[in-house]
Amino acid sequence: MTERILEDFLQKGVEVLREEDPLLEGLLAREHQRQLNTLTLVAASSIADPSIFACLGSAIGNLTTEGYPSRRFHGGCSIADEIECLAIERAKIAFGARYANVQPHSGTSANQIVIGSLLSPGARIMGLGLNSGGHLSHGSPASLTGQWFEAIEYHVGQDNWLDYDEVRRLALRTRPDLIVAGASAYPRSIDFARFRAIADEVGAYLLADISHISGLVAAGEHQSPIDHAHFTTTSTYKQLYGPRGGLILMGKDHEQLSSDGRTTLSQRLQKATFPFFQGTPSLNTIAAKARALGMVATPPFKLLARRVVENARALARELKARGYDVLTGGTDNHMVLLNIASSGLTGIVAERALEECGIVVNKNRIPGDTRSALVTSGLRLGSNGVAARGMYIEEMSICAELIDRVLSSVQQLDERHYTLDEHIRAEVSAHVQELCTQFPISGYAG
Repeated sequence: MTERILEDFLQKGVEVLREEDPLLEGLLAREHQRQLNTLTLVAASSIADPSIFACLGSAIGNLTTEGYPSRRFHGGCSIADEIECLAIERAKIAFGARYANVQPHSGTSANQIVIGSLLSPGARIMGLGLNSGGHLSHGSPASLTGQWFEAIEYHVGQDNWLDYDEVRRLALRTRPDLIVAGASAYPRSIDFARFRAIADEVGAYLLADISHISGLVAAGEHQSPIDHAHFTTTSTYKQLYGPRGGLILMGKDHEQLSSDGRTTLSQRLQKATFPFFQGTPSLNTIAAKARALGMVATPPFKLLARRVVENARALARELKARGYDVLTGGTDNHMVLLNIASSGLTGIVAERALEECGIVVNKNRIPGDTRSALVTSGLRLGSNGVAARGMYIEEMSICAELIDRVLSSVQQLDERHYTLDEHIRAEVSAHVQELCTQFPISGYAG
C-alpha cells in the first residue's frame, strides 16, 4: 500500500500543476530544459540528485513544529523526529563531528546563528575581506554581521595567497572575539590548524565556514576543520549536492563551557538556532539533507570529489596555457579565479558573452578590484557541475577552448556592452550542446 504512495503523490502534483497553472509549469519545464543544455561552471552551485527533490516535494512539508526531536512544541512529530535524528547522525558520520544542527535555513543563517550566539552587538570579529574572496556574512558592511559587530578584515597578500603571518599580526593587534576562516572565492587550501593556533593565542573563538569546500572536506580532499575550529558551518547545496540549507558542526569543543560558565557551546548553539534566530524548521529540507548526507558517506561521492579537484586543476592549467591570468597560478579546490581585466574585458561582459553561447559562469571581484560587484574585473569558475555530469580532464580542455573562443572574439564597447561574432556564437553553442548531450545529467531526462 505504501510502496508507491510518494511516487503517486508527486506525479499527481505535476499533473495538477500542468492543468491548473500551465504558465508556471511551462516556466519550470523551460528552466529544467535550460539546465540540461547548459554547461554550468558556477562555483557556488552543483546538481542535486532527483531523490533530493522527491524529499523536498514530500508531504512532511505540511508539518508545523518548533524545537528539537523529543522536545517539540507541537504534536504529530514522531516521524519528523526520526527524520531529523537521521539527518543529524548522517552529518556527524560524514564529517566526523560530535555535534550537528541540521535546522539552519542557509549557510549564511548558520554563520549568523554562531556569531549571534557567542557575541553581543559591538563585539569584534575578523574575517576575510570580500575582495580577497571572503563572504558577506563574515563581516561585510552589507550584512548584519558588519553592522551589528565591529568587523576587521584580513586580506590575501600581493601574490593573492593567504598570508598567515599577517593574519596573526592583525589578530594580535586588534584582539578579535571571533575569527572566521573560510572563503567564497579563494582557490587554495586553507590551513585551519594554523588559524586555530592564532585564535588560541588571542583568546578568540574560531568559526570555519566551509560552504564552498564541504564536499572536499567530507571526502578527505581538503583538511578538515572539525576538530580545529570551535564551530564549522556549511551550506548543503554547493558541494554536498543537496537542498538549499545550512549545517552547523562541532568537534572536540562541543562540550566546552561557554562564557556564562553554565552551558556548553553546543547547548548555547541549540538555543541560538531555536528559539533565538529561527522558528519552525523546514522539515522537507531536513529530509533532503538526510538524503544528501547519506550519499556523501559513500565511495562514489569520494570519487566525485576527486574528479571535482582534478577537473578544476585541469581547467586552470588549460586556461593559463591560453594566456589567461589565473589567480595564484592554479587551484587546490573546485574553483578557478581569473583576472579577466588583463584580457581587456570586464566580468559582466565576459559572463554575458559566455552565457549567450550556453556557458554559465559568474563575474567576481578580485583583489585590488576597483569595479563594482555588478561589473567586476574577475571571473569565478567552478567544476562541481561538470564533474557531476561525468566530465573529466579531457573535457576540461574542451571547455577551456570554448571559453577562449568566445572571450577572444568579444569586442567590448564599454564596461557593460559588447558585440560577439554570430558565427562564433552559433559554433560554440553547437559544441556546448554536443557536450551536454554526450554527458547528460543523470536522472534529469528520459
